[in-house]
Parts: sequence; structure tokens; C-alpha cells
Amino acid sequence: MLRMEHQPLLRGSSSPCKLPSWTLFLAVCAVGIGGTFQYGYNVSIINAPTQHIHKFLNETWSSRYHKELNPDLLTFLWSVIASIFSLGGLCGALIGGSMAIRLGRKGALLMNNVIAILASILMGISFPTGLFELLIAGRFLIGINSGIGLCVQPLYIGEFAPKHLRGGLAMGTSIFLTGGILTGQIIGLRELLGGEKHWPLLLSSSCIPALAQLLFLPWFPESPRYLLIDRGDELSCAKALKRFHGSSEYRREMEDIQRECFALDGEKPKKPWQLFTDRGVRWQLITVIVMTMGQQLSGINAIYFYATYVFEQAGILTEKIPYVTLGTGVCECVTALSCGLLIDYVGRRYLIIGGYLLMTLWCTVLTFSLTYQELYSWVPYMSMTCVFAFILSFGLGPGGITNTLTAELFVQSSRPAAYMIAGTVSWISFFTVGMLFPFIVNGLKQYCFVVFLLECFFVAAFIFLIIPETKNKSFLEIKKEFHKLNYGRNARKKETELYERRQLQDEFLKISA
Repeated sequence: MLRMEHQPLLRGSSSPCKLPSWTLFLAVCAVGIGGTFQYGYNVSIINAPTQHIHKFLNETWSSRYHKELNPDLLTFLWSVIASIFSLGGLCGALIGGSMAIRLGRKGALLMNNVIAILASILMGISFPTGLFELLIAGRFLIGINSGIGLCVQPLYIGEFAPKHLRGGLAMGTSIFLTGGILTGQIIGLRELLGGEKHWPLLLSSSCIPALAQLLFLPWFPESPRYLLIDRGDELSCAKALKRFHGSSEYRREMEDIQRECFALDGEKPKKPWQLFTDRGVRWQLITVIVMTMGQQLSGINAIYFYATYVFEQAGILTEKIPYVTLGTGVCECVTALSCGLLIDYVGRRYLIIGGYLLMTLWCTVLTFSLTYQELYSWVPYMSMTCVFAFILSFGLGPGGITNTLTAELFVQSSRPAAYMIAGTVSWISFFTVGMLFPFIVNGLKQYCFVVFLLECFFVAAFIFLIIPETKNKSFLEIKKEFHKLNYGRNARKKETELYERRQLQDEFLKISA
């Protein structure tokens, strides 16, 4: 018993020195290229051809109805094209967890690429056919694709990653998301595919990441946790672990999965509504909802909205601003990579709390600098510095850690449902911010950042008080951390039951070994 109790501690202290195997690294790349990369890419590319799409809508309407398109109707149609992506993302989040349970994590991602290819075809042929309705349908479908990818990718990576590398590998979600945004900004330049002649190709280029994933992902195995806990296929689980971790290391991970499987005792995957009535995951669920809303309502959208104005005030020519904006994309990529390198050394709590507190600071400074923008010649440069500093802080904290923690706070039976809830909250928040943000800015001007700094401070305080450190801990160990919050006075009784169950698990593992 002593050997079994002390073994995780020894592994936890030595394992951070190890680097992921090539198989794990390439698996993250194969998963990310058709997952969160698609989301970042499709959020980014729609901005470049805005004026060309307006012209396409006007010309299509004139040729179809032989009259000019009303400006208000033009604004409405453009709003539908832009916002239908969020509605598709919400639908994707609602079905992503169910697909991951029925088709497997890998199977759901492969099937998701069919949706992306269909969406690309519809958007590509909308211009030559003169049917803007196909553009709307394509944006809706690519939204569904993004919603499923945001749900299933972190689920898959979190389940095949070893616990000492889980944070760094799970950061692949954010790295590919920010990489998608930067790639979209580059491809969307007018010298490439952002010009008037090539914008249909720009929108249909989403098929390239989808085809890449269809080509590379089949070479990697299904999630080992899914194979053993959900399907009960121990042989396939062992083979998958050997592929991911190597013949010499897989036994430790197998032991951890067997322990979780034994603790779940045949429990079936839960539905999202069941989590709301399950006292055992009450605070985990509250935590995920607060973190997800905090990420979307943190003010990152306000920063991008004000970026153009700040750059203009700093003396940058209007035609050069798209190139300067690339710097924001580079910032996000750099911080995502930095967070991936630091997360398993520094820990999740320090990074996400530090990120929110720094964002609170930059919101405060930016409020003052925008207020006194014209008072001193150096103030616009301070505003520009705040823009980049805020983006860096967001990437180091909430931008990268939120999805990682969502995977870690739940055991196998609750994890898909938790991602469905988190995805739904994220997309609703994203849509709400998009709808209300213009009114907030018009009403409060630069003082809108006061609202965001209060929100960032509140989320930082919540995380400090509620969330334990999850670095180098198994999913069962993290679940145990929340028992006192979830059960209150009955926590001691639950801990005794868990201790007895743990003894049975150890005996079972000894016999099976």
C-alpha cells in the first residue's frame, strides 16, 4: 500500500523534465489543424472581404430584383452573414459532446471535416452562381464545424496526454486557435486572397485544413480513456497507450485509467442537464461557467475594436494598419506558445490569476490614456503599448488556461457534457458581446474598460478562492479536491468512502498485474 501511495508523488516530481514523444506532438498537430485552427481562421478571414461582400450583395440584389438594395437591408444581410457563424457554433457545441460519445473523439473530428468541406464548397460557389444565400448557409455550416472542433479537440488531447504533460499538450488548443487567427490575417491581405477577385477563394480555403486532418489524423489511435472506460476495450486501450507513450511508459497511464474506470463503476456518460443536478460536480460546473464567461467578457473584443483608433492616433497610416494588426496576431501566438511551455512548470492557478490581474491593470491604464489621448504627444504610444500588453496578458492567462482546466476538472463520465455546457456558454457569450458591445462602446466610450477591469478582477478573485492547483494531478485527485466544496459537512464521510474504494482499486490492480 505504501508503494502505491507514494508512486504518484515520485512520478510527479520527475516527470516535468521529460518532453513529449514525437507521436504525442504530431497527434496534437493532426488534431489541431482541423480543430481550433478552423475556428481562429474563420473568425479572422471574414474581416478582409467586408467591402467586396457588400458589393456582391448590392450587385446580386440589383440583377435579381432590378432595384437598388436598401442600405438598412444591406446592413441586415451583412449582420446575418457575420453572426450566423455564432449560431452555427452554438449548434456545434450542443452536438459535439454527443458525437464524441457515439463516434469516439477521433471519429467525431474526422466526421466534422465533412461539414467543413461542404461549407467551403457553398461559400466558394456563392459568387459565381450569384446566390448570397449559399454564403449564409456556408457560414452557418463552418460555424457548426468550429463549435464541434472547440468541444472535441481539447477533450481528445486531454484524454491521451500524460498528466505531467497534460497542460502543455492541451495548450495545443490555444496555439492552433491563435495560429488560425494569424494565418487568416495574413491570407486575408489584399496582396494575397483579400482582393476583390479572390475573396471567394479566401472563404472556401477552409477546406485545406479539413483535408489535411482527413489525411493525417487516421494514422493516430482513438483516445485510450474512451476505449477502456466508454467501450470497455482493454486491448485497444493498451495498444493506443503504447502508440502514444511508448512500450516502457504506457503501464503507468494504463494504471491511472484503470483506477478511474474502477472508481466510475460502469457509470454511463452523463447528459448536460444531469450535471446541473449532480452535487458531486456542482462547483466544477460553476467554475467552468464563470471561467468561460470571464474569457468572453474580459474586454478582448473591446481591445480589438479600439486597436484601429489607437494605431491611427499613434500616427500610423490607415492603409498600413492591417499590417500593424498582424502584430496582435503574432502576440497571441507568442503568448500561447509561452503558456504551453510554462503551464506544467508554473501551474495553472498562477498563470490564469496573473493574466486576469494584469488585464485589470492594463484596462485601468488604457482608460486613462484614452481619456487624455490628445493632452500629451506620448500618450497615444502608451495606449498602443497597452493594447499589445493586454493581448499578451490574455494569451498567458484566460486565453490559454480555460480550455485546459475544463478538461481537468471532470472525470470521464462528465467530461463530454461539461464541454457541451462550456461551449454553449462560450458561444452565447460571444454572440451577446457581439450584439451589445457597440451599444456599450457608444454609451460609455473609453470608460467601457472600467466594466471590463471589474469583471477581470472578479474572475481572478473567484479563481483564487475556489480553484485548486491541478498540475501533475490525476482526474480523480482533482475531483477529491472539490469534495469539501461540493459536500460541505458530509465531505468527511465521502472522503472515507473514497479511501475505502481506493484500497479496493489498489487490490484490484495488484491482482490484475
